[in-house]
Amino acid sequence: MSARELDRLQDLVAAGGVAVLAGAGLSTDSGIPDYRGPNGSLQRHTPMTYQEFTGSAEARRRYWGRSHVGWEHFRRAEPNSGHRAVAALGAAGLVTGTITQNVDGLDLAAGCRGVVELHGNLDRVVCLSCGEVTSRAELAGRLAAANPGFGARVQQLHALNPDGDADLSAEQLEGFRTVPCRRCGADALKADVVFFGETVPKDRVEASFALVDAADALLVLGSSLTVMSGYRFVLHAAKRGTPVAVVNAGPTRGDAKADVRVDAPLGDVLPRLAAALAPTG
Repeated sequence: MSARELDRLQDLVAAGGVAVLAGAGLSTDSGIPDYRGPNGSLQRHTPMTYQEFTGSAEARRRYWGRSHVGWEHFRRAEPNSGHRAVAALGAAGLVTGTITQNVDGLDLAAGCRGVVELHGNLDRVVCLSCGEVTSRAELAGRLAAANPGFGARVQQLHALNPDGDADLSAEQLEGFRTVPCRRCGADALKADVVFFGETVPKDRVEASFALVDAADALLVLGSSLTVMSGYRFVLHAAKRGTPVAVVNAGPTRGDAKADVRVDAPLGDVLPRLAAALAPTG
């Protein structure tokens, strides 16, 4: 990371009208891993697909057992200095909104404005049968009641994944029971997040494109842009002639489209950026 790179980034953000595209790298300093970084979960973990989840009761049981443990960690996570810096830049009128690919809710918790949760939020649960949406905390209580002693049996959490579940063995999951929808009784409860292989809801995609269309610059934070779900917004901005800045530790798919590229941890870059452009006093 050079001083010239930081100066160019600061000049771009100082001009205002910045839309942010946030990836998993923004949440790693809050204790939530990413998928593709040096210690990313994809090196040891294959996320469950939407097709697997909807097609198998056993897959749903396995997902909810692992997610029941992992969510306790997510629930305790707090925004880090990077989230707070983005919120400060928004409060200063420089950032117009955030498209977040994360499902941890930390952008909102930090006070970021105009957040589009592209992939949903782990705090909500939806029934795929009747459509009822309930809180994750309510489901956690029901799962705990249905599985007395389960928490004690899996106290040793070996690894957490960015989609909210924990790496548990078949032995640890033995005997875990799911619970049905409280309204319709179907075994069709799903975390209100977009699984791999699932389509992002149209209204969220449209809101994200609208945010990019209205922006004077797009700032990508902590995303490798490997999947089209996020990369399409970089392509869209570049096609419109909107400047793109990418801040990420390591290479990204969007580097060739970037007008400004900073290869550095967000925890180093964003607080410095906010201190320069949005001082609190």
